[in-house]
Amino acid sequence: MPVPDLTVTAMELSAAKDTGAALVYRVERPVYSEGHLERELLHRKTRRQEPFKEKLAGRLRCSSEKAKMTLHSLLPILSWLPSYPVREYLFGDLVSGLSTGVMQLPQGLAYAMLAAVPPVYGLYSSFYPVLLYTFFGTSRHISMGTFAVISLMIGSVAMREAPEDMFHIQAPNGTNATVVDTEARDAHRVQIAVALTCLVGIIQLFLGLLRFGFVAIYLAEPLVRGFTTAAAVHVFVSQLKYLLGIQTMRFSGALSVIYSFIEVMKNITSTNLTTITVGLTCIVFLYSIKDLNDRFKKKLPVPIPGEIIVVIVSTGISYGVQLSSNYNVDVVGNIPVGLLPPALPDLSVFPNLVTDAVAVAVVGFSMAISLAKIFALKHGYSVDGNQELIALGLCNLTGSFFRTFTITCSMSRSLVQESTGGRTQIAGLLSSLVVLLVVVAIGFMFEPLPQTVLAAIIMVNLLGMFKQFQDIPALWGTSRIELAIWMVAFVASVLLGLDYGLLVAIGFAILSVIYRTQSPKKTILGEIPDTGIYCDVEEYEEATERVGIKIFQSNTSIYFANSDLYVGALKEKTGVDPSVMQAIYKSCRQKKQRKERDAQDHTGPPIRDSVVKLNIETGITQEVLDMDGPEPQENGQLVEGAAESDWEESSSFLGALGPVRAIILDFTPVSFVDSVGAKAIKAVMKEYAEVGVEVFIAGCSGPLLADLRALKFFDGAVTTELLFPSVHDAVLHCQHQMAPQQRYGIQ
Repeated sequence: MPVPDLTVTAMELSAAKDTGAALVYRVERPVYSEGHLERELLHRKTRRQEPFKEKLAGRLRCSSEKAKMTLHSLLPILSWLPSYPVREYLFGDLVSGLSTGVMQLPQGLAYAMLAAVPPVYGLYSSFYPVLLYTFFGTSRHISMGTFAVISLMIGSVAMREAPEDMFHIQAPNGTNATVVDTEARDAHRVQIAVALTCLVGIIQLFLGLLRFGFVAIYLAEPLVRGFTTAAAVHVFVSQLKYLLGIQTMRFSGALSVIYSFIEVMKNITSTNLTTITVGLTCIVFLYSIKDLNDRFKKKLPVPIPGEIIVVIVSTGISYGVQLSSNYNVDVVGNIPVGLLPPALPDLSVFPNLVTDAVAVAVVGFSMAISLAKIFALKHGYSVDGNQELIALGLCNLTGSFFRTFTITCSMSRSLVQESTGGRTQIAGLLSSLVVLLVVVAIGFMFEPLPQTVLAAIIMVNLLGMFKQFQDIPALWGTSRIELAIWMVAFVASVLLGLDYGLLVAIGFAILSVIYRTQSPKKTILGEIPDTGIYCDVEEYEEATERVGIKIFQSNTSIYFANSDLYVGALKEKTGVDPSVMQAIYKSCRQKKQRKERDAQDHTGPPIRDSVVKLNIETGITQEVLDMDGPEPQENGQLVEGAAESDWEESSSFLGALGPVRAIILDFTPVSFVDSVGAKAIKAVMKEYAEVGVEVFIAGCSGPLLADLRALKFFDGAVTTELLFPSVHDAVLHCQHQMAPQQRYGIQ
């Protein structure tokens, strides 16, 4: 067997590197088919098939090393805490933890309003889950706790299950008027939020144990960004009434954001001037502080804590001038001191919350894992998606027994935690202790805090999400399909609500994948002269086709949904349709038989017949010729003896109809073929073979070749001798086969 001649030596490589010359390689070897490779060159390694009992025993076998690995995977803190460099990391974690903690306080209070529960439950949600994530999470930089989008999703479910209409009671003044029993309403909404959080935790924990951490990949970045931008619109509209100090109904479900905005506009004349003055002042101050932090982040040792400054100052002013009693400004109200004892969530409402829990669980995990991967890539470590699911599930499940609502990571707090020097989740632990201090000791001091201040904090934190509108022009120039996903996620989530909007967006994203497989780019390839490199002949001037050979490439896999489209595109791009050629042959055979009958009769006028010609450019033409006249021509060239010899054999006749003798299917982009696709390819190969055109396959990957074998693709006329490891191997093989066929006009 010939041995390939690799003519590039190490000396030549070194010389090329020293002189700056272009690196050249030359390989001289025989043309290989896949069948030849398997017989002569490739020999599979012998692998012992391990019996099932041995596999099971190996998995169940326990050892100290295995127990240690399992413990470290379940409690990642054990992998880094024993070697924690105190002198190097502690100061940064301390500053980061305090900075993040002072952000947790106002955001916890504010996002509780979005979740439709009293503000103190936002503080609970900023303590228990953050503490637990320190032990079970794999990311060292993300900040767990309340988040606007998740809080809004919780709030929409709580309002749907416990609308204000359920809690109307007769006014205490003896009139027929009714008022809302806010205590009963809030208590019931807390039960709904806690039950939903428990169910979310169970789902996340279950998915994590089943190693379903990959589910986040189905939430594409354009989908998530469009969805979160829509959530920002919902959040902004929901906070308008707190900013203006007016009383409106809260809506949920489809078109709720439109109804809420209309309701605000109807009641805008009753705006409390003091409330809106305080709110706008806080917005201007917070925006200025945010801008200063962004401009001077390299010079400031820690970001200016604008939110906690606003909370402290506004609470002091509200308490000093009695904004609630003197100016009718709504305030936070009662904040109980201390932690609540654990209690079992209300399991009776679970059946109504399953769909919502799945949506919240997936969105919460996708937010956390996407941000965790960004920080891990930046700082050179890895995060485990399955363990992140388990950590989130434990945080939500355990927290639900202590009256928390669903949490995930916050982008703004995570950026602060990382930028202020945080190296590990010790920073998260310290931030949770800051919240604990407020809950057990000084929480009551925030009771005079105006609600408009919390609305201002929320609105300013939405700026980052509203900046995602800049994705639209960027995606317009890069990917229209991703722009469509972004727009559908945004519009559906705004109009239908976050739950149904997310389902619609995921469905559309899946349809876009199907559309891409249904509408791939289909090309005919030609060789860049003397390179063995093949490119699209329609795109590159240098790419030239080999005479008599068509190389077809479709940038997709072949399966039941697109196999017919693949075959149709193959016939269209190559210009060779076997059914048309068969029809021409059948017509000519009938004319020949008629001519033979006329010759036997020796009667009638001089025989006139028609010649059917196939031209790749102009299609099928038919000319009526006198049989005594000129002989038929093929593509402008005289076909010698066509009436006497070529028409005698079907393969010879069909070969004379067009210049294409071989078709090569480039399978380099094909990742899989199912049974329907395999049958379609096999059928079209046989169809072409009947009209004298051979079909070859090139560039099959190993897994694809194994799939074809499993589908029994190679039997009968289709063998591995028709498969080649590269397009160039197939082209050289075709040229070698076509060399004796010069009598058909191939140059």
